[in-house]
Amino acid sequence: MSTRVVIADDHAMLRDALSMLLEKHGFTVAGVAGDGAEAVRVVRSVRPQIVIMDLSMPVMNGIDAGEEISRDTGIPVILLTMHAEQHHVVRAFRAGVSAYVLKSKAAPDLLLAVTEVMRGNVYLSPGICAGVIREMLHKSEPQEDKLTLRERQVLQLVAEGRSTKDLAELLGISVRTGESHRSRIMEKLEIHETAGLVRYAIRQGLMEA
Repeated sequence: MSTRVVIADDHAMLRDALSMLLEKHGFTVAGVAGDGAEAVRVVRSVRPQIVIMDLSMPVMNGIDAGEEISRDTGIPVILLTMHAEQHHVVRAFRAGVSAYVLKSKAAPDLLLAVTEVMRGNVYLSPGICAGVIREMLHKSEPQEDKLTLRERQVLQLVAEGRSTKDLAELLGISVRTGESHRSRIMEKLEIHETAGLVRYAIRQGLMEA
């Protein structure tokens, strides 16, 4: 029986291309998603053996979605992204992601990453290995995120311009809980205007400028 995979990316053409690549090499695409929140729902529904997702996606980014999937299901997650920055890589592996693959070398690198992850290993694209190790040796440890996973999810939605009612519906929480999360985020970050939250979200890689 072939390995079942879920693909999450907000670009339909890339989802289609990845599906063709994986099916050509004997994998079964059990589901697709266009954002991180949908990916979490699809994974819980179809229970694949592996998840491949983009980092920068609306509603919920790939790192936070990957953390939720890894924590709740134990299913390994491969991030497929254009971002080679050290802080993204470190945060991804801290979140429980099993592999970090650059889109610039997607086909050969992704297939190798899938093989390694299915063996229980972690994988990092060779193109960023040296840079990440060098950064970690010569720089201080990145600051721990002040926000919880749920607070990061709320922050991303606020930064995307979603109302409290909308974000509450998307996350399956009450409007009051959504307002409480927003207030705590502002207190923790000492940022009290939406524009400041947007800038913080971009710096943290929760969304693109």
